[in-house]
Amino acid sequence: MNRLNTLTLLLIAFCCQATDLSAENFFRRLDNMLTQRYDNGKIDTLYVTRPHTKWTILPRINVSGSTIKTKGIEYGKNFKSEMEASRKATISVGVSYLGFGLSFALNPAKMVGKYRDFEVNFNSYGRKFGFDIIYQNAKNFKGWYERDDINRVEMPDGMLSVQTLNLNAFYVFNNRRFSYPAAFSQSYIQRRSAGSFLLAASGMFQRVLLDWDTDLKLRMNNIGIGAGYGYNIVPGHGWLLHVSALPTIIVYSSTSLTINNIRTPIHYNFPEVIITGRAAAIHQWSNKFAGLSMVFTYTANGKDDNLAIHNIKWRLRMFFGIRLGKR
Repeated sequence: MNRLNTLTLLLIAFCCQATDLSAENFFRRLDNMLTQRYDNGKIDTLYVTRPHTKWTILPRINVSGSTIKTKGIEYGKNFKSEMEASRKATISVGVSYLGFGLSFALNPAKMVGKYRDFEVNFNSYGRKFGFDIIYQNAKNFKGWYERDDINRVEMPDGMLSVQTLNLNAFYVFNNRRFSYPAAFSQSYIQRRSAGSFLLAASGMFQRVLLDWDTDLKLRMNNIGIGAGYGYNIVPGHGWLLHVSALPTIIVYSSTSLTINNIRTPIHYNFPEVIITGRAAAIHQWSNKFAGLSMVFTYTANGKDDNLAIHNIKWRLRMFFGIRLGKR
């Protein structure tokens, strides 16, 4: 019995050692593969480089907001309205390894029941391609309404419910010298100033419900294509300033307004646009960096002599990062 136990223990020890060796080899090969992928980008290293570290730890504070403005004719009278959602603030921590990252975010106001909305931001900034996806389900809009024959009326919280999906994707032509990730994900470092023309596609899909004197429903579906330009400015050692604009012309639009179950289609009026703007300022020293970045989306539909709708969505991000683990 003792001999059997001894053989069993030896066999278990051998299997554990073999498993450890296999796991070690697997992770070593995976690390080598990721490192090769990390270094093999076709970039002009006089303008753009990769950080000489494997790990990046990135705490962030995010603040976002949205506004809906309308203007038009109602019962032969000019009217205006403006509704603004409560600003959302989150605290997040991101960790990336050789360009692959995960992040976790918390909304302190939502945790204590002071924020009822739901919002998801998903973005990816690659060397050639990138995109932003923003979904918002908001019920905490406040604002006002006025008409030629009606003084300004304050509209309290809870009367307007809005679901919005904003999409924006782009392609970078001068991707060997101009780096979007250097400004927004910090997985590259811009060494010299450079710019690039950008090809862009955008989408904005929105559902609005207003429970006031009348039941109002607004549905908007917009798809746009266009082009823009981005520029990374390196004014001095360790500094990076970014600015870009991506205007797109809406080429498909389906908009309708329903009041008391009576649906009225709203015809397309050229030019209707979706404009995405981005800006960033970063300073890095040693293995650390800090900065600000902003993404701004503006959508314009309709005409003032009928119904014009202007949507504004923005996000501001403040961050501090540490790079660790030299390659």
